[in-house]
Amino acid sequence: MKKYKKLILVPFACALVFVIALACKKSFLDRLPMGSLSENVLANKTGVEGLLIGAYQRIGGSANWGSAPSNWVFGSVAADEAYKGSTPSDQPDVNPIEAWAYNTNNGYFNEKWVNNYNGIGRANEVLRMIPKATDLTADEVKRITAEARFLRGWYHFELKKVFNNVPFVDENITVTNGNTNVPNIDASGNYVDIWPQIEADFQAAADNLPATHPQVGRVNKWAATAYLAKAYLFQDKFAQAKPLFDQVITNGTTTGGQKYALVNYFSNFNPAQDNSAESVFAYQASVNDGSGTNGNYGDNLNYPNSGGPGGCCGFFNPSITMANAYKTNATGLPLFDTYNTGASVRPGATGYTGPLDPRIDHVMGRPGIPYLDYGPHPGEAWIRDPSTNGYFSVKKSVYAKSQESLVSTETSFWGPTQMDAGNVNLMRFADVLLMAAEAEVEVGSLSKAQDYVNMIRERAARPSGWVYLNAEYDAATAMYKTTAASTPAGNYVISTYPPNYFSTKEIARKAVMFERWLELSQEGHRFFDLRRWDNGSGSMANILNAYKAVEENRPGFFSINKEATFEKGKDEFYPLPQSQVDQANSYGTVVMKQNPGY
Repeated sequence: MKKYKKLILVPFACALVFVIALACKKSFLDRLPMGSLSENVLANKTGVEGLLIGAYQRIGGSANWGSAPSNWVFGSVAADEAYKGSTPSDQPDVNPIEAWAYNTNNGYFNEKWVNNYNGIGRANEVLRMIPKATDLTADEVKRITAEARFLRGWYHFELKKVFNNVPFVDENITVTNGNTNVPNIDASGNYVDIWPQIEADFQAAADNLPATHPQVGRVNKWAATAYLAKAYLFQDKFAQAKPLFDQVITNGTTTGGQKYALVNYFSNFNPAQDNSAESVFAYQASVNDGSGTNGNYGDNLNYPNSGGPGGCCGFFNPSITMANAYKTNATGLPLFDTYNTGASVRPGATGYTGPLDPRIDHVMGRPGIPYLDYGPHPGEAWIRDPSTNGYFSVKKSVYAKSQESLVSTETSFWGPTQMDAGNVNLMRFADVLLMAAEAEVEVGSLSKAQDYVNMIRERAARPSGWVYLNAEYDAATAMYKTTAASTPAGNYVISTYPPNYFSTKEIARKAVMFERWLELSQEGHRFFDLRRWDNGSGSMANILNAYKAVEENRPGFFSINKEATFEKGKDEFYPLPQSQVDQANSYGTVVMKQNPGY
């Protein structure tokens, strides 16, 4: 399935075999600890490349769902687009995150922290080993250094997104666990801003990475450029972000050399079509190739419950609010301010029957609507706890029935089809276009911003990419084999914005923000987008508290959590794991300060 993945794992495996062989020739007391690699073994091209692959590996998280690269808990469940799903007693640490009642000892926070600092430590180890590897060419040193710096920047970027006030750890810090005693405050007790170091790592990667590489799962210069622009966007540095997005859109290619482009929408979530022209950077999931748990472990709870794909576990159900956001008016444009009023998108005669954006049936499984090649979604049979899960099932992280055993593992904990080889989209070209549209709204051209948004909507409006009744789903193309008798599965009505619709910044901002929600739903962006757009205004609290107010009367999480409230000025960022704060301060000096409000 992922041949290039096997190839880049080989050097590390060879190094490990070499260590074991050496150990067998020595006395027992001279042997290396089991599984460890000595500097003598690693200080060469093979060893350094192996360490680099180890740094990539942590993008996929550890065997803990709190470290999932999709950020399905932190970015989607904590926002207004998904419920935790399952039952309240299963994975209970997610409940307070969903209800914005964060606990500093919540295990999910610690899993995210530990995994990402582990990845940072691995990237730093590559940088420390490069000068000792005398068989590396100058070009190899340049490329490997740039890859390691990108990865270090990416891990820090994720931590900054989630926790905000985190320490930056570079290759000159060699303490245990990567971050012990590294301060997140200065001598005056003020939080240290690590954006400059993140920017520097992404800039170095963009300047020194090649555009292409034979192993297409690696990062290239265009992905690094896009992430540098994204880092600027998160700081409202739109003037710095815009020219970088311009470069990526005009000249950018995938590591495999394809010009960035929008592909068929659901192809982005089809394991058979990984690393397409739309993939800017993705976690390279892999199964059934001897690489261990490199499948999409972080999302392996996120299948319909019982009898469907994966066989378990009914987590991550799209919210009724999210379904309602796909309502359109008679001309095919979003409803914006009124989408969550009136009849809801739901099964049954009393549900909404008006026009819909066709992306709804790629984002979620709706009862009675074809669900890939599994037949019509069976409704409550796939909903684990209807009282807290609503009506809909996750879809973007699910493989087709005809792909079982081809892209799913036979070595998982609960069943033969639980882990899959679907890449996790960390950034795709649609995301780049919409971020570029934001920058254009603020410092560029409103008409250019509208052009970018219309590119996204034009793709969604192509009938070839819709879900159909009475049509066979083709798992090779993620499209339906339509005939004259095929009927769209919903009342799909979608259009591009008419000329000069983006007539003011206010109108343009609203349209761009809403399009990001529709296009990127269930991909872990929403919570962080709401925070970016808040800027201390309280808009995030207003949106999420309004979401809770309407959802408490629906069959979802908030129907049993009526006391939940999002607190402005506190809940926008998650608390630092208390165990990490205590560990950092355990030597008698306060070097790590908890986030405000905790």
